[in-house]
Amino acid sequence: MKNHKYRSLKLKIMLQTIGITAVVALMGYCIYFVLIDGIFQEPFANIMVSIFQRLNMDEESAILVYRTIFWKNKTMILTLGFIVLYLFSFYLGMSRFTDYLDEIRIGIDMIVQESAELIDLSDELQPLEVQMNKIKNNLRDRQYRALQSEQRKNDLVVYLAHDLKTPLTSIIAYLSLLDEAPDMPLEQRAKYTGISLEKAKRLGDLINEFFEITRYNLQNITLEKQNISLNMLLEQLSDEFYPVFQKKNVSCHINMEDDIDLFVDAERMARVFDNLFRNAISYSYEGTPIDVIVEKLEDTVRITVRNQGKQIAEHKLNHLFEKFYRLDEARSTNTGGAGLGLAIAKEIVELHDGTIRAESNEKYTQFIVTLPYTA
Repeated sequence: MKNHKYRSLKLKIMLQTIGITAVVALMGYCIYFVLIDGIFQEPFANIMVSIFQRLNMDEESAILVYRTIFWKNKTMILTLGFIVLYLFSFYLGMSRFTDYLDEIRIGIDMIVQESAELIDLSDELQPLEVQMNKIKNNLRDRQYRALQSEQRKNDLVVYLAHDLKTPLTSIIAYLSLLDEAPDMPLEQRAKYTGISLEKAKRLGDLINEFFEITRYNLQNITLEKQNISLNMLLEQLSDEFYPVFQKKNVSCHINMEDDIDLFVDAERMARVFDNLFRNAISYSYEGTPIDVIVEKLEDTVRITVRNQGKQIAEHKLNHLFEKFYRLDEARSTNTGGAGLGLAIAKEIVELHDGTIRAESNEKYTQFIVTLPYTA
């Protein structure tokens, strides 16, 4: 379709050029044979001879000058006249194609000015019209996504600033009680100290969220790949999360038939599964297992992190990997992060030429990481 339209444009230009040439040739033929060598030949000669006679020439001299200037140079004079006529006609005929340039200029102006109207070009320029409208829509979509992302980021900073007050207020309150009552019973003192410690840790987590936002915006991820044991990586992460599993009353099961060596950035890949584990813990029902399933395919390895929890709506699944996006439930829990974990995980996985996606149903939610594997 695209080539057909451009062929049509080229054909139109060619036909118009041929048409102009034919018209000029016909006019030249008529002027030369009908007018100059026919109807106007004798009157024109008489007029020129008469003019020369008025310049004090006799009739014979006037005829000689006429023949010298006009008759002998008739072909050259007519050729120059035809060339001028042809160029002038071609200039007029090409005005339609300069209109095409004006249409394109108007279309570009509409893109620059972010006009809401669709760009409408002539039929011959339809492929260009499609591309310009596509560029226009892509720029508008990118701007919209950027504004959304910026708004989510701003909202998140407000949320985190507000959330900082809660644990800080509790820490000050409980420490004040401990300071004002030095003879407080040991059991009560231990309780207040434990609460203060828990709130202090939560405060530290929130502060780390602010650093995470800054790092995500300013840091370009550079991979330092090496061969690692996937089984060892997952087992080590599972051990590190053991206290968190215990607190949430969930268990973690790694289902892996054979150990697999992967050529990846160990630190970055650990961060990917760290984020997936945290996400699984945050949205798991208490007393349910978190399953990590590793499958070796032909040239890829698929790692699935599955937890049993509330189903995530399909339209929300599509936004999980956007930066600063958090599910609504995260705002009401102490586990809701900055909404960067999954976005960073996606970036790291894609830097390893892999993919990551999410699935959710009434029984479980799972994140599936697929990485290239070379035996």
